[in-house]
Amino acid sequence: MFSNLSDRFEAIGKRLRGKGRLTEDNIQETLREVRMALLEADVALPVVKDFIADVRERALGAEVMKSLTPGQAFIKIVHAELVQLMGEQNDALDLSTRPPAVVMVAGLQGSGKTTSIAKLGRRLIEQDKKKVLAVSLDVYRPAAIDQLQRLASEVGFDFYPTDTTQDPVATAKAALGQATTGYYDVLLVDTAGRLHVDEEMMSEVGRIHAAVQPVETLFVVDSMTGQDAANTAQAFNAALPLTGVILTKTDGDARGGAALSIRQITGKPIKFLGIGEKTDALEAFHPDRVASRILGMGDVLSLVEEVERSVDRGQAERMADKFKKGQGFDLEDLRDQMQQIKRMGGLGSLMDKMPGMGQMSQQVGNQLDDGQVRRQVAIIDSMTPDERRRPDVINGSRKRRIAAGAGMQVQDVNRLLKQHKQMQKMMKQLKKGGMKKMMRQFGGGMPPGLGGR
Repeated sequence: MFSNLSDRFEAIGKRLRGKGRLTEDNIQETLREVRMALLEADVALPVVKDFIADVRERALGAEVMKSLTPGQAFIKIVHAELVQLMGEQNDALDLSTRPPAVVMVAGLQGSGKTTSIAKLGRRLIEQDKKKVLAVSLDVYRPAAIDQLQRLASEVGFDFYPTDTTQDPVATAKAALGQATTGYYDVLLVDTAGRLHVDEEMMSEVGRIHAAVQPVETLFVVDSMTGQDAANTAQAFNAALPLTGVILTKTDGDARGGAALSIRQITGKPIKFLGIGEKTDALEAFHPDRVASRILGMGDVLSLVEEVERSVDRGQAERMADKFKKGQGFDLEDLRDQMQQIKRMGGLGSLMDKMPGMGQMSQQVGNQLDDGQVRRQVAIIDSMTPDERRRPDVINGSRKRRIAAGAGMQVQDVNRLLKQHKQMQKMMKQLKKGGMKKMMRQFGGGMPPGLGGR
């Protein structure tokens, strides 16, 4: 998300850094560029107007005009205003109530409600150590009920069976009763979606809300709908006392207008970002970190948290010890690294959080997607343990056998072996402390071994 906006802001920042001082004229010119960048990102017009007015007021003051580094001072103001626009800080789920804490989820059909429930359930189990029960009240779409039941089984939380002939309010009350007698910490309530906001839908979710009295009422909205997402959230907020928003499909949204509009239009915080289809692809929304990403500053804190959650410490220590002993980087190591990176959302996602890597992360994402990682892992799995440890023994006949075993072509095996050799060279340079030299050599482009071809 935000890749287009980040590119625009990065270009603006580079141009400003080249100026010894800023005048009123070039501040106005820069603000016009910022305004265009935000509108192209599909940020709501009233939000853009207020944002530009606030930045202009601060930029024309002594904070920038008398600064020794006016370009940096201007970007710092934009960062601060972006943070304020999106809500200052992360608003976590407030579960400080007598169990079970009820979390109700609402939204339009196709917005990702059911998947978001599964992601929330997984997060509550793994990070908050909660006992979770979920119920689906979408009696109009039995497939949605089946989907949540399957996801609950996959993730590891309990599911309250839904009778499609029963009134959703009655089912909600029964599920709450089960959550109470079963000593559950959290009850997740998935409500029915519609193709558009209508009176019948609003009446039903209102009755469910009154019946279960949730501590959190979350609105799930598709970020791909841009500023329409903010308008839909506003319509729901008028009918329901929303406590927050889950913004889904942000991995496919290059604009980010919804994220920048929702808080200002509804007054409700974005609590989570859906960053993929898998049940672990839910990220807490931190306005300061997101603002840093937009301005190309990276998001090191989120990166560290992702590594802490996903990396197998024992495996990492074994690999470090292996390198210390000079044992090199074999194909088993490459497979392990690919699987670790995949668990952390892919290489593009990781690089997106690294300072100054905005454009590069897009390039990496395009060249090394999940499908390609799976294919490369399949090729390595098709090898014998000896071939993985000693790739030099792989001759023509072995390549044909490996390719056939993985359902690939010999050229796919050749490509992987070439990437491995390049990665070996890179690892040697890293061991010698040659990171700066290595990056200069690539000219800021793709390091060897990370490209798709």
